[in-house]
Amino acid sequence: MTSPDPALHHALTRERAYHDTCRTALAAMVEGADEHVITGEDVSASGADAEVLGHRLRSRAKHMRELPEGPLFFGRLDFAPDSGDREHAGQSYHLGRLRITEHPAAPPLVVDWRAPVSRAFYQASARAPQGVAVRRRFGWAPGSRGDTADLTGLEDEHIGAEQHAPSRILTHEIERPRLGPMRDIAATIQPEQDDLVRADLATSVCVQGAPGTGKTAVGLHRAAYLLYTHPQRIRRGGLLILGPNRTFLSYIAEVLPALGETGVRQSTVADEIGARHRVTAVDDERTAVVKHDPRMAEVLRRALYGRIGTAADSLTVPDGSYRWRVPADALARIVEDVRTEQPPYAVGRERVRTRVVGRIQAQAERRAGPRTHAWVRKIERARPVSAYVDAVWPRVRAEEVVAGLLADPDALAAAAEGVLDADEQRALLWTGPPRSYRSARWSAADLVLLDEVAGLIEHPEGYGHLVVDEAQDLSPMECRAIARRAVFGSLTVLGDLAQGTTPWAARDWSELLPHLGRPDAHVVPLTTGFRVPEAVVGLANRLLERLDVAVPAARSLRRDGELRMRRVGEAAEVAAAVAEAVREALAHEGSVGVIAADADVAAVREALSCAGLEPAGPDRLGARVTVVPATVAKGLEYDHVVAVEPAAIAEAESRGLHRLYVVLTRAVSRLDVVHARPLPW
Repeated sequence: MTSPDPALHHALTRERAYHDTCRTALAAMVEGADEHVITGEDVSASGADAEVLGHRLRSRAKHMRELPEGPLFFGRLDFAPDSGDREHAGQSYHLGRLRITEHPAAPPLVVDWRAPVSRAFYQASARAPQGVAVRRRFGWAPGSRGDTADLTGLEDEHIGAEQHAPSRILTHEIERPRLGPMRDIAATIQPEQDDLVRADLATSVCVQGAPGTGKTAVGLHRAAYLLYTHPQRIRRGGLLILGPNRTFLSYIAEVLPALGETGVRQSTVADEIGARHRVTAVDDERTAVVKHDPRMAEVLRRALYGRIGTAADSLTVPDGSYRWRVPADALARIVEDVRTEQPPYAVGRERVRTRVVGRIQAQAERRAGPRTHAWVRKIERARPVSAYVDAVWPRVRAEEVVAGLLADPDALAAAAEGVLDADEQRALLWTGPPRSYRSARWSAADLVLLDEVAGLIEHPEGYGHLVVDEAQDLSPMECRAIARRAVFGSLTVLGDLAQGTTPWAARDWSELLPHLGRPDAHVVPLTTGFRVPEAVVGLANRLLERLDVAVPAARSLRRDGELRMRRVGEAAEVAAAVAEAVREALAHEGSVGVIAADADVAAVREALSCAGLEPAGPDRLGARVTVVPATVAKGLEYDHVVAVEPAAIAEAESRGLHRLYVVLTRAVSRLDVVHARPLPW
């Protein structure tokens, strides 16, 4: 990438020297953070203030020490002297993943990619130069840990020029082999991606992203941007990244730390709602579909609030030698008024207690004047009051409600009347009911029901922002669980309807967004692929026509790549053809993913081992050859994919064609399709 032009060679020498300066400054920042911890321990302050200060200083020092090694800048902006922008006219700024300065009050040596001025790096064009005269990109050796010698080249784009060749550095970075965990895209963000990354915190957005359009990267960079722009609000409310499985979370785990953000919670929906119990039972598809249906929310609400009753007798509460009496009709009105207000169940229970005590307090004050707080507390704890509250608004656990429904046909019929038909009710009932909820064996779908009831009893703590990836696979009931955790926050929803593989996967975002509590969220399509080659996208688009989803066809900017169809005569020959395809793939750079139907994975792995190729499993990031079950492939990327017997993948589940679409679009350079059976497109 280095130009033979003497002027550019001289510029490269200057930039290397500048990088040395930045590296020295960063080392001083790390050392200074550690010194501040020591200094902070001697600060004279109250115990609480000193603890808060110490925590902040220690956190800052830990954050600085944990910064991943790498190049300190990837670009530079030179603003024109006559740009009309008083603040930036004639200025130059280096852009990187972290702000670097020699002194807190001094101008930065490197500007954080999230700073407002950095936006021009991603958005400036000949039509809208935004005051930028030159955009410079830097080329670094692959895998560089930040050694200055790894700065191998640079390119200048003169924004005012009407035409210019595509950046070789940008193209090389986008197409670089995918080996190991997912990388950040701070150096390669495209204008349409940047618009989404910098969307306002209060705005919930839904990104319909075709394969290779970078939707996951957009979501992670949006999280980093919000943490930078609204640090106090986000950290106070919390930020949560939700992925489809733990393999996927391992794949994306290094992106946010590379962008300077550590300590962000990353989890799966199953982990978030399944903390109460381990999954020890398995539902058939019919039962799971009913449990994930949004109508279950009404059934569960009826079952919970159906436990509320009305006592027929009045309430008498002793108070020394006197007895206070609350008539039955007044008690009934209290319960009915609280029910009408529809508070969380646990709140309603205490609201009933408070209003009963309030009525007694009013009687006592009319008779003998104001009552003390201690008196009120005594009446609240009085046995007749507690017995009454327990009788009309009993304390309950989510497990009792769900087990009571699934184990009792009569209770289920009462709660599901007019909501679920008889066949659906039969699908829900446990075949061998446990003696009590304590010995129940819970399925994954049962945990969703438990979370719904727990949310009715008491609202869970929410987050300031949630990034939800692969959202197209969420059921309505899972969406409700997420919505409960985002009541006062916003969402970034990421997905591709064409990759929906669960029985309840949405076919249009308008079906799913209301369940997330964001029916008006703006749906933004990303259809331009930067990583999946044109030949692979073309094959996927042929399959897309059969998927019955409301998404536009994708297109690719990459004209390179390779697609090969390897047909063999008999099924017994497939294993040998797969091994041959893997050997040929290993002659190229990058990772090789062998993706097969789950039932065929063991045989494929054994065949490759016998051929001396020693494949790894999907959890071993960085392996050259990985055998991946089709059901785990979502969200992963490999330079070379060998798709084994597409017909078997398509037949393995009810939405098998969607699963096959996922498999075919995991390749970012080359795709081999090995098959003996006819192709299902």
